[in-house]
Amino acid sequence: MELIIVESPTKARTLTRFLKGTYAVEASIGHVRDLPKSELGVDIEHDFTPRYIIPKAKQKRAGELRTVAKKADNVILATDPDREGEAIAWHIAELLKEKLPKITFIRIAFHEITRSAIEDALKNPRDIDLKLVDAQQARRILDRLVGYKLSPLLWQKLSKRWLSAGRVQSVAVRLIVEREREIRSFAKKEYWTIQGVFSQPGLTAHLVSKNGVPYEEKLTFELFDGTYTTTSTTIATEAAAQAIIADLKTPYTVSSVDKKEMKRHPYPPYTTSTLTQDAGRRLYFSAKKTMQTAQKLYEEGLITYHRTDSVNLAEKFISEARTYIGKEYGKTYVADAPRRYQTKSKVAQEAHEAIRPTDPHVSHESHGELNRDHARLYELIWKRAIASQAAEAVFDSTTVQITSGNEYLFETQGSVVKFEGFLKITGRETEEQFIPNVTVGQTVHLAQALPEQHFTNPPPRYSEASLVKTLEEKGIGRPSTYAPIISTIQERQYVTREDKKLLPTELGNTVTDFLVKYFPRIIDLPFTARLEDDLDAIANGEKQWVPVIAAFYEPFAKDLEKTYVEAEKVATPVEKLDEACPECGNPLVIKIGRFGKFIACSTFPTCKYTRSNAQKVEGLTCPRDGGDIVIKKTRRGKTFYGCSNYPTCTFAAWKKEDIK
Repeated sequence: MELIIVESPTKARTLTRFLKGTYAVEASIGHVRDLPKSELGVDIEHDFTPRYIIPKAKQKRAGELRTVAKKADNVILATDPDREGEAIAWHIAELLKEKLPKITFIRIAFHEITRSAIEDALKNPRDIDLKLVDAQQARRILDRLVGYKLSPLLWQKLSKRWLSAGRVQSVAVRLIVEREREIRSFAKKEYWTIQGVFSQPGLTAHLVSKNGVPYEEKLTFELFDGTYTTTSTTIATEAAAQAIIADLKTPYTVSSVDKKEMKRHPYPPYTTSTLTQDAGRRLYFSAKKTMQTAQKLYEEGLITYHRTDSVNLAEKFISEARTYIGKEYGKTYVADAPRRYQTKSKVAQEAHEAIRPTDPHVSHESHGELNRDHARLYELIWKRAIASQAAEAVFDSTTVQITSGNEYLFETQGSVVKFEGFLKITGRETEEQFIPNVTVGQTVHLAQALPEQHFTNPPPRYSEASLVKTLEEKGIGRPSTYAPIISTIQERQYVTREDKKLLPTELGNTVTDFLVKYFPRIIDLPFTARLEDDLDAIANGEKQWVPVIAAFYEPFAKDLEKTYVEAEKVATPVEKLDEACPECGNPLVIKIGRFGKFIACSTFPTCKYTRSNAQKVEGLTCPRDGGDIVIKKTRRGKTFYGCSNYPTCTFAAWKKEDIK
């Protein structure tokens, strides 16, 4: 018997369906070994050697895998095709070798769970890539050193024993903290524009210049994460706008009509980053939800591996997609030549393909086994990948310029679709803009000149999608880390999500300021990116992992020792309420605890009065003590109903109807 081991039960079921009993397939259910939670688990004095254990929750499964492996002639490790998957395969092998020293291991990898991909992988086995294992292990050890060494310092200096710090997560929090401060310090500038409504039906144009001098100007600001540009005009006040309007002179003549054909090419297929961004923008999915949903699609054999920064497509898929487009939409909708996209990112290393459907013929409309979220994400992936091989969309673009008697210039632009091309597949995101037919030299009359007030926009707050984009652009994190980074900083109460935007909490501000002051390297963007480059170099066999860890740890340990001695305790700012404590009369404040915000006496914990800060549910009372029922959230963000007198009363329910 030959045994195949994968990570998840869903993936195991899918492989079993394709292999039809020729192999036994088992799931490890993630990692079978890990560093211990109760201690550092890294021997700093002996080349940072990690001490791996079988976690209690995995001991039963580890025993089951050993039992099944005893009966196997070979064990085939078919975990995911990235560093994490390679490390899981290595840990499984190490686990089984402890009891079964003579067992033979084979490593296979595939980027899609299809019959042909699995059969090809089985024909081309390889050894476990220890370079990838070293890279994953180095990241794990780095993160463990930062987390387990820095967190106790935060407990002591910020007086909160549940705080934690992460190497990459802290940089993500800093991006959000710095952006919020930039927004608050941004000085809005008033400016005005002038819109001309002309007698020709449907002809409107905006004033752009006088005597060739444009009114529009670009304002550029240097932000923490780069350059921000916004638009303004030199028309600073309403009075200035009205003076221009009063100065406009007839005649108004169409001075230019520029018509040209423009082509728009389809976007490349999705990477982890671009899928996360689009799913957030179009479907309002969080980064975590996007990855969880994509994981299910991958394990069901519907899409290729979803943690990738490559835009490459398999030649087989390109051919199949082109054939599909020709059959379903017509030959004119097929691109003149196959499109092969090049990955521009210098850090591309995870998988060898973009995210795409495994079968172009399985459209989002034809697959009935998906739930709504799976179907919607699959539709995005399917359309983007198929459209990448479709013809360009063609537009007729028109620019009309109108000149007044004293050299004021108005301009309007419009475009209409001449040939849909790939838009036939993806759909149109913008409306067509029609320009009425006019000719050069034609006289038109200005019916109205409308001034409109504007203000310059501050830089936008980060959304989950735009944060992923920035992390990728700065070379921080990798496809497998984006979603965990964003989930973690929210679970730790450093960042909150409001109206789809990420805002720092006071705790996030305080921790960030502390780290910037005492550990500037760790929270520096270029330094963090260089460390990611070092991890890539380990994966490529260009560097050894121990010297990389040592180069990081030695100065970090010195900073740590110095900070324990020199840093003073820092108080986290609290929001005061216009309400007195019912037990001692001191003011009440809003504090942040392990599980979110709560209301407490300002002298807490001397006075132990606390109550929930959650939203009250009208008409419901706690069946245990009669207290108010409030809406709360778990650390993982799941909503439930609880008693406002927690922790005195611990009543909780997932559904309203369970409260009786």
